[in-house]
Amino acid sequence: MAAPEGPGPDPGGELTGPAGPPAATAVGLGVAAVARRLGVAPGTLRTWDRRYGIGPSAHVSGAQRRYTPEDLARLTRMRFLMLQGVSPADAARSACEDAGPVDPALALVSAHRRAGRSGRSGGGRVLALREASPATRGLARAAMALDTAGVTSLVTASLSRRGVVATWNDLLVPVLVGLGDRWRVTGSGIEVEHVVAECAEDALRATTRRLRRATNVRPVLLCSVESEEHRLPVHALAAALAERSVATRVLGRLPVSALADAVARTGPAAVFVWCQGVRERADAAGLAALPVVRPTPTTVILGGPGWSMGGRPPGVVWVPDLGGAVAAVMSAVGGNADSTGTRDRAAPDPR
Repeated sequence: MAAPEGPGPDPGGELTGPAGPPAATAVGLGVAAVARRLGVAPGTLRTWDRRYGIGPSAHVSGAQRRYTPEDLARLTRMRFLMLQGVSPADAARSACEDAGPVDPALALVSAHRRAGRSGRSGGGRVLALREASPATRGLARAAMALDTAGVTSLVTASLSRRGVVATWNDLLVPVLVGLGDRWRVTGSGIEVEHVVAECAEDALRATTRRLRRATNVRPVLLCSVESEEHRLPVHALAAALAERSVATRVLGRLPVSALADAVARTGPAAVFVWCQGVRERADAAGLAALPVVRPTPTTVILGGPGWSMGGRPPGVVWVPDLGGAVAAVMSAVGGNADSTGTRDRAAPDPR
């Protein structure tokens, strides 16, 4: 990972001031430049300085406000703590007391700064959430500011601390539902959803890759129906199973004929097929074309709200959530769904 950016040319925040001011105040970033880096409004920086004393350390009355690299480091720490749910006052106090270097993974650089564009930051936009913890609201703020580093760091920290199922249910799903509600009302926010999905998928893939020794002998196949565009739930299931030492093979979007070929070739213990059904519902009856594996049949598990269950083949089960999917797969491979300390209940049938 690249080191944090040092002082350099920045739109809206020149690094060299007029010849008159002393060197300590002539070098640094302007308010607008720092605001873009953090994804907040310039007025927010002035408020933080006034209320919590965290501002330009060498500001001279009558001179243009300039932030040194050390000032930016303190503000970056404060912003990251706030995204995790810490109050502004406590975040400012902690940022001022901690003199250590900023971890590059926690640096919150706004999308406008990364793209080299000027323009309005996303700090003034708020995502309405039905019910949310401080951590979830922090993730929503980072997402709305398009802070990919902030989103990735928050999701990764939650995965490490709480595991995949809890992170999915309590952190990611509320934000994704809120973004869906926003899109239905305003028709906007697709770029925010893409940021959350891409960052979360990267973090989930990293969790899956950490599996070194699997306990399942027969493979577990994970895929989506051919028309499905949402792949994040499949990667969440792969990561949750990796936590339980179950290896999976993620096959992407497949027509039933290709899935049938994969089943015949691998003889899997379980097959999970996802369908969100935004564009069209998938007919579960089509899965009757999957070959029968001997001597132990493959468990076929359907996930997502996009399934039409009429004519569902015998033995095909439907699960409403990630916990139910984990429990169904673990039952198929003869494992313990509670092996990581998170109890996942069996899912009821939609009918």
